[in-house]
Parts: sequence; structure tokens; C-alpha cells
Amino acid sequence: MGRETLVTLLIMICGGLLLQLLAAWPSGVAADADPAALERQAWLALCRPVAFVLMSMSWLIGWALIEPDPVRDPLDPGVVLLLWLPFGLLFARAAVRAAWSLVREFPECGVSTFGLLQPRVVFSPFLARRLDEPEIRAALAHERAHARHRDPLRIWAAQIITDLQWPWPQAQRRLFHWLEALELARDEEARREGIAGTDLAAAVLASMRFIGELPAKQQTRLAGTQLVHARLIGNEKTLRHRVSRLLAPLPVPSGAVPLKLIGLRRTLLLLTPLMLAAMLLGVVYGQRIMQPLLGLTS
Repeated sequence: MGRETLVTLLIMICGGLLLQLLAAWPSGVAADADPAALERQAWLALCRPVAFVLMSMSWLIGWALIEPDPVRDPLDPGVVLLLWLPFGLLFARAAVRAAWSLVREFPECGVSTFGLLQPRVVFSPFLARRLDEPEIRAALAHERAHARHRDPLRIWAAQIITDLQWPWPQAQRRLFHWLEALELARDEEARREGIAGTDLAAAVLASMRFIGELPAKQQTRLAGTQLVHARLIGNEKTLRHRVSRLLAPLPVPSGAVPLKLIGLRRTLLLLTPLMLAAMLLGVVYGQRIMQPLLGLTS
């Protein structure tokens, strides 16, 4: 068996097993945190299982760098297939859902932000006719905050992470908590730019009414798989909590250093040195561990 083939199978087996074990990890997000801190905690809780998988992947790659090619005395192909098949299907399901979310037609949702690398705000003229000028500015400020942080890309990545942990409900709850925190963080960001909370709350409610008047088929599509976009209304289940926060006075910022949101780029920067360290450990200790484990000969 080729070295690359074996390490690819092992990455999928070990990664799939780790994801299934870590999927039951509770989120542990503080509900009373300010929106920026809440979004940060929820994002880290969402990404934590994948971080462990990336560490194991880096370790296996480090081991493969010193393993001869082809690998002598490999595992029995039937055993490898039996172990790989369920996790291979899980990875394939996540890949198909991710690809489908990119190519499917975008449903009407009032105002939203589309685009992975170059996000753009799309505002329905039918919704705009229902709003006053301050409410339009409020909705645009919220969506432009989504665009600045490339939230459609983050939502797409978060959906993939969640799909890789299917069918555990804890993973879906972590995604739900992060999406809720994301909307609260963007609301606060827009308000700190001078947008009135009452105007943004009015725009959110008008957008909800607009979507409620859409045909049932379009509403079903909106309630389905998470799409590659961020929209103004967020999650309907938390609408009352969100509106109440918008109507409350904006909290006075403390003298502490503002907490920066953690995006995909910052997450990768944090993980890169850890992955390099895991790869180095794989180079140093991989052979003495993997040879007796897999029954390989040197």
C-alpha cells in the first residue's frame, strides 16, 4: 500500500473517530457575556473539535514523512475498509452539502450578505419600500458589518464543521449558539457606529414580516440547510431576546482593551504553530508508536 494512501485513510479514520467523540462536548458559553465575548466563546466552542482533528492530522503527516514508501506489511485491506467506510461516508456527506450550498439558488430573504471572498449586500427593493431611511441605513450597517468580517465564509465553514459531527445534537446546538451570538455582535457593532437600536429593531421586525408574506415554498427553503449568506433576521427563535437588547440602552464600554472577534484568519494563525509542533512530534516519535500499533516492519 502506498504511504500517501495509508496516511490518508488513517487521517479520515482518526479524524472521524475524534470528531464523533468530541461532538458530545458541551459548549459552555456564558449567556450573560457581552456580544463580542459571546461570539468569541461560541466560535471557539464550535471550532474546538476540529482543532484536535487538525493536531492528529499533523502528527500523522509528520510520521508519514519518515515512513518508507510503499509501506511494507500494511493493514489488511478489509479491516481498513471496514474502519474507513462510516467516516468516509460522513466526510462525503459534509462535502456534498457544502458544495450544494454553493450552487443552489439563493432564496429571497429581504436583506442579506452573499459571497465567500468578496461579500456583497443584497437589499430587496420590495422590503426597502416598507422602511424609512433611518431603518434602511440601520439594516445596511448591520449587513456591512457581516461583509467586513466575511461572515458568509465563516457560516459556510461552521456548517461544514457541524456536518462533520453529524448526527450529534450538541454540534447543532453549538452552531445555533454561534449564529445567535454573531447577530448580537453585528447589532452592537452597527450601534457603536451611530445606528439607533430602535431603527435596527424596526428593520428586523419589518424583515420578519416581509419573509412571513413570502410563498410557503420559499419559506421552507429558508428554514432548510444553512446557506452561504448572513441575513438580517438571524434566527427566529431568539427574535424577542434580540429585539429587547436593541431597545435597551447601549452598554457603556469599559476601560478594558476591546475584545477582537476571532475570524477564520486569526483562527488559522492560532492553529498553525500547534500543527507544526504536532508534525514535529510525529517525525520524532511517530515511527516507534505506529509500527507496533499497525504491525509495520522497519
